[in-house]
Amino acid sequence: MGRQRQTVKQHIIVIASRVIKLTANITKVLCYPFHAAFPNKRFTLPAYAPPLLQPSAKKVAIPRIIWQTNFTDKVTLPVYLNYLFNRLMAPRFEYRFMVTEARHLFIADHYDSEITQNYLKLQIGAAQADFWRLLVLQEYGGVYLDIDAHAIWPLSDTLTRNTDELYVVTRRGDFSNYFIASKPQNPNLDKLINQVNNNIKDNQLTNVFELTGPGVFNQLLNIQEVPTVSYRHACNQGSFTNEHFQYIDKAAGKWTKEQQKVSIVRQEEP
Repeated sequence: MGRQRQTVKQHIIVIASRVIKLTANITKVLCYPFHAAFPNKRFTLPAYAPPLLQPSAKKVAIPRIIWQTNFTDKVTLPVYLNYLFNRLMAPRFEYRFMVTEARHLFIADHYDSEITQNYLKLQIGAAQADFWRLLVLQEYGGVYLDIDAHAIWPLSDTLTRNTDELYVVTRRGDFSNYFIASKPQNPNLDKLINQVNNNIKDNQLTNVFELTGPGVFNQLLNIQEVPTVSYRHACNQGSFTNEHFQYIDKAAGKWTKEQQKVSIVRQEEP
């Protein structure tokens, strides 16, 4: 009976996801004429926002914090709508956001000089963000979401009180890192951090995906041994926004383009 209820619930979540995607895509289309009329209009993402509702007094393994980062806190309307939607889907979560400079300061304050220096060798913002998300979750815990990612079901329901980590699985059955939920001081995050740090030191990989991103998760984590959730039942990307609206103020564009022009890891002076 419990399994049947779970199956029904998953079907409901998929239906909700499709409704959200349809609605979000409509708002995305409407944002084109908005930004054509107001090309310089930007909205500010807060460095911190308190929960919209009083957090539950019940103890939870994963702190109720949403973490995000971006190269700027001045964003287009679609990105801002994505942020607002996540706030509605997690009303008892506080929100924390860091721009490039804040990420560096956080790492320098909380980690040793080797981690900090290797982080600073990363020349592509997406690679820096990959490393930072692991480090900030290891220190504070919480839920990391990419700037274009959004929950499709209330986060407090996706994360049970006893869940101490949760990773998203893609359509192909691989790990991704646009959604990560974890308690602080997680041994699995520690393994991922060490591997990324070693990848930077070795500097043999030429793709952000493999050097700092999901490739590291797929290399180190066993999908049968860690808690996972399908993207279809927890979190999705690109419904409210797209590459145009995300990188409208960044000449280098998305990391996939940037890594073709710039080495991921800065070469050390001879």
